[in-house]
Amino acid sequence: MSGTPVHGTWEPRPAARWEDSFLTGNGHHGALVSGDPNDDRVIVTHHTLVRPGGGTHRHPPELAAELPALQDRLLAGDLTAGEEFTDGRPLQWVRPFHPAFALRLKRPGTHSGSYRREVDFTTGEVTARTPDRTSRVFVSRADDVIVQHIEGPGLTLGLALDHRLPGVPPGLGVGHGAHLTPDGAALTLRARYPGSDRAYTGVTLAAVTGGTTTLAAPGTHIEGAESVLLLTRVRRHTGELDAIEEFRALRDLPQTYDALLDRHLALHRTAYSRVTLDLGADPAERALPGSELLTRPQSPALLERLFAAGRYHLLSASGLLPPRLTGLWTGEWDTAWSGAFTTDANLNLQTASAAAAALPEVTEAQARLIHSQLDDWRDNARAVFGARGIVAPAHTDGESGHAYHFSREYPLHLWTAGADWLLKPLVDHDETRGAQDPRTAEALAELARFYEDFLTRTDSDGRLVVVPSYSPENRPANGSWGAVNAAMDLSAARHALLTAADYHPDRAARLRELADRLPPHRVNEDGALAEWAWPGLDDTYDHRHLSHLYGVWPLEEITPYDTPEWAEAARRALALRGAENDSAHGHLHHALIAARLNDPARVTHALAQVLGGDFFHASLMSAHYPHRDVYNADAAHTLPAVLIEALVQSTPTRLVLLPARPEALEEGRLNGVRTRFGAEIDLVWSRDEARAVVRPTRTCRVDLRTPSGDGLSLDLVAGEDHVLSLRPW
Repeated sequence: MSGTPVHGTWEPRPAARWEDSFLTGNGHHGALVSGDPNDDRVIVTHHTLVRPGGGTHRHPPELAAELPALQDRLLAGDLTAGEEFTDGRPLQWVRPFHPAFALRLKRPGTHSGSYRREVDFTTGEVTARTPDRTSRVFVSRADDVIVQHIEGPGLTLGLALDHRLPGVPPGLGVGHGAHLTPDGAALTLRARYPGSDRAYTGVTLAAVTGGTTTLAAPGTHIEGAESVLLLTRVRRHTGELDAIEEFRALRDLPQTYDALLDRHLALHRTAYSRVTLDLGADPAERALPGSELLTRPQSPALLERLFAAGRYHLLSASGLLPPRLTGLWTGEWDTAWSGAFTTDANLNLQTASAAAAALPEVTEAQARLIHSQLDDWRDNARAVFGARGIVAPAHTDGESGHAYHFSREYPLHLWTAGADWLLKPLVDHDETRGAQDPRTAEALAELARFYEDFLTRTDSDGRLVVVPSYSPENRPANGSWGAVNAAMDLSAARHALLTAADYHPDRAARLRELADRLPPHRVNEDGALAEWAWPGLDDTYDHRHLSHLYGVWPLEEITPYDTPEWAEAARRALALRGAENDSAHGHLHHALIAARLNDPARVTHALAQVLGGDFFHASLMSAHYPHRDVYNADAAHTLPAVLIEALVQSTPTRLVLLPARPEALEEGRLNGVRTRFGAEIDLVWSRDEARAVVRPTRTCRVDLRTPSGDGLSLDLVAGEDHVLSLRPW
């Protein structure tokens, strides 16, 4: 290996667009840092900042009484019956995510000369340096505060909290406050949403060393200082916030940058450093700024940096909640798709690496989202399906879990597979650590109750039928969006029932019997696994979603080892799938499935589409479409999962090494990957050989698979390292 991979990125100029701002966050607060020495803007975000209002239909449609008639029509061959299963409301987006304000530092004159802006993934610090000024920013995972420190001789700065960000609603009621303190100043910005009793308040405590501080509406003016320490928080609330109490809490924190950073590093650095990837990249390419490295899509240095950036951004966006469509960040109020959590692909792809990449912080954030919404999920099951148990929505703002975002073209209220997909990472986490979380066990029990009530219709062979059924976000070529026996729904129902049986032995026989009564998948006339197992429903191939291959990834219902014939049909389905509108999530979803099917060529192709499609901003945060169109975290957060799946896969009983290594990755080292049978893996490979060190925490026997041969049994003993020498090519 040629030196140490780069755990950060840098640019030789400030961010001219908010999309290029470097990012830091702790899963609650986020900050987008422009690093402009003349007009330094730190845009503050928080997971709770969603705009209220937007209509009265914030509940699931009460359709359960009409469900039997819909089922009758669909089973009788009425291919458009699902279009009438609605309460007539128009499509209503979930409440949109938005930024709070910009913490703004302006100084007189115009700086020119040497400059460097960088973000250190190991610490979460964003630094901007000129010969006479250094600014450092991080968001503390220990103290939940945005920390900025500026130092330099004779600092003269105007300091203010500025709400004037793109798309800010004209009716936002804004009030500013500023007063001097013995150490500097305290600033507030209070914003009340139009037509609402909800508001948010930002507070910044400034500790100024040297010079003078005076009030200058709407903020303060600092003259001749040696350094400035800024501590910032934002709260969303109803009524009035006690700003004095907020400032008192900030004053109780350590009042030096280094002390605050040390407390943060104990949590952030530990989590970030658990897994590393070294591809032996050229040191000269490793030294390039991110924007230039992005112009070299074939470079191993680019994959190293994007892997590191993806883990950093995923960790930084996960805490109170998991990452939104934009992670934890946005610089404007008109955030695409409301900046929501979209659970029919996007959130699930972003968090796909959590268990293997040793980020339980991400899994816990997803668990918080799920468990905070279970009451709403119960409402969805009752209102739409007349059932007990839970049904997850396809879109949520993080507050409401009600299924109210649907339309004729996107009948998302018909989708029943969401809860299984959202719970899958929690199950993976339990397998990795070797203990069952009671919260996960109870959620699985409720999901099983839903299927017990919902799965009542049968076909002519006595098999259970999933009706209505929906395959996000596609439709049969000869039918409408609401259909019968979507492959995803079948896989999810089967997996949910069998997993609930594993967690609840007292109900296992009944749940396994129900799962066994579900029909198998169908192979269509093209030899491909059909998206709908119901006879007569034809596939629509050119689509960004790959919902029908849910049984391949993230499940292990279909594998090359256990179900080779079904795996071959899945390979054919993947080969026939188009990219539709080139969404980043579609390409990387394709890569994850290809990795499970041991197809390195398809993994390579899918990665090339993203690396060569201009999907990444200079911040190394990604876009939804090529040419950096629509700020979106899917590619950034999913790419680490793709690389791990291509190199190491595991189930509770199997270890697969190098199943789909892209040919361009001729050598490398992947350290710290966690397996679902309770072991840590360090893997190193070259053109000629590979070596893996397995560090088990549990005694077990697993099936070992490599590209060079048949399965072998691997007996592992807790606490005893096991070294595997392979010649896989």
